[in-house]
Amino acid sequence: MSLACGIDFGTSNSSVGFMADGEPTLVPLEGESVAMPSAIFYPAYGGSLSFGRAAVGLYIDRENGRLFRAIKSILGGSLIHETTAAGGRRVAFTAILGRFLHHLKEKTELRAGRSVESAVLGRPVFFVDDNEAADRVAQDQLAAAAHAQGFKNVLFQYEPIAAALDYERRIEREEIALIADIGGGTSDFSIVKVSPKNRRKIERKDDILANAGVHVGGTDLDYRLSLKQVMPLFGYQTRQRKRPELDLPNGYFHDLAQWHRIAFLYNNKTLEELKQLRAVADEPEKVDRFVRAIDDRAGHRVAGDVEGAKIILSDAATAMIDLAYIDETLHIETSRRLFEETIANECRKLSDCVAHCLKTAGVAAAEVDTVFFTGGSTFIPAIERACLVHTPQAKIVRGDKFASVGVGLTIDSGLKFGSGA
Repeated sequence: MSLACGIDFGTSNSSVGFMADGEPTLVPLEGESVAMPSAIFYPAYGGSLSFGRAAVGLYIDRENGRLFRAIKSILGGSLIHETTAAGGRRVAFTAILGRFLHHLKEKTELRAGRSVESAVLGRPVFFVDDNEAADRVAQDQLAAAAHAQGFKNVLFQYEPIAAALDYERRIEREEIALIADIGGGTSDFSIVKVSPKNRRKIERKDDILANAGVHVGGTDLDYRLSLKQVMPLFGYQTRQRKRPELDLPNGYFHDLAQWHRIAFLYNNKTLEELKQLRAVADEPEKVDRFVRAIDDRAGHRVAGDVEGAKIILSDAATAMIDLAYIDETLHIETSRRLFEETIANECRKLSDCVAHCLKTAGVAAAEVDTVFFTGGSTFIPAIERACLVHTPQAKIVRGDKFASVGVGLTIDSGLKFGSGA
C-alpha cells in the first residue's frame, strides 16, 4: 500500500513527513536535520546532483557547477517557462523545481519503506500579490511539477493553517489563534479557532475565520539590506562619467541582490556588458568588484553573507559583512538600527496585513488568545513587533521555525488520505 506525505516546500527551507502510528513523523533530510535548505547544485559537466547544505557547501568550496536557491520564487512568473545552463546542458526551471520535489519523495520512501503517491503540499496564502490569475497559475505549476515526479494525488493546504494544526496538538481548551508564518518568500496570517476536540476533523472550513498574506519574507529582507549597504560598493547608484546626471543601469545590481536571480548573471554576455559599464562608470573600481563576483561565481556567497548578517542582527546590535574574497578592503559594518530603517516598509506591510486579517475575520484584537509564530524570519525583532502591534494582550507561542508547517501538513495528509492512499 502506498503512503501519503506532507511537503513544506519553502523558499528558503523545506521539510517532508508522513504519519506513523498516528503521529506525524518528519523525515531526516540531512543527517538528523528534518529541515533542509531549498537548494540544488548541478555539477558543471553532469553527474550526481547535490541538495540542501551539501549543495551550498559545494558552491562555497568553489566546485565547478551551478547553485540554485529560492527556486519556489519563480512560481507564477515568466521565469518558470525558461531554461538555463546547468550540468552541461539546457535545463528547464520546471525540471529543476521538480527534481527537488523528487528528492524529497525519494527520502520519504527510503525512510518509510513504502512508495509515496499522495501528498498535501503547503502553499502561501498568495503566491503572487494582487493577481488571482497568476496565483492560480502558480499553484497549477507546483501541482504539475509534483505530478511529473510520480505523485498521483496532490492536494494543497495553506501554510498558516498547517501551522495551526501543529499548534492545536498542544492546547487544552478552545482558543482563537492568530497564526503568523513568516517564511523566506512570503508572510501568511490566519485567524483560526483551535480546540482539542477538533484535532481529528478533516473539514475545518468553519474554524478558519480569515486568511491573509503578503509577498514579504526573509529573502526580501536580504534584498533590501544588500541594496542598501552592499550593492552601492559594487556600482549601484554610481554615476556615469560622461553623463553625470545618470546612474549606471540598475538591473544588474537588483539581480545580484536576489537569490533566485543570481544564476542569470553567470554568463559571458553579462560579463561583457559589465566590462562596458566599467568603461563609463565614474568609479570603475566598484564595477570591478561586480565583475569579480560574477567571474568567480561568488554571487550566492555574497547573498549568504548578507543573510548571515541579518540573522546576527536578531540578537546583536551590530554585524559585519566580510567580503574580503571580493576585495580585501571590503568589510562592511551594519547595525540593527540601520537594518530596521531599511526594512520599515516591509514591516508596515506585515502590520497592515495582520490588521486586514483581523478585520476580515470580524475579530477584535482583545479576542485573540494566542499569536503562534513559525518561520525563519520570526526571530527578527522588528518583524515580531510588526506582527504583534494589533494584538498586544495575546499570549505569544513559538513553534519550530522550520518544522511547524511540515508537521501540520503531515497531520493534514493523514486526515485527508489516511495512513495509505
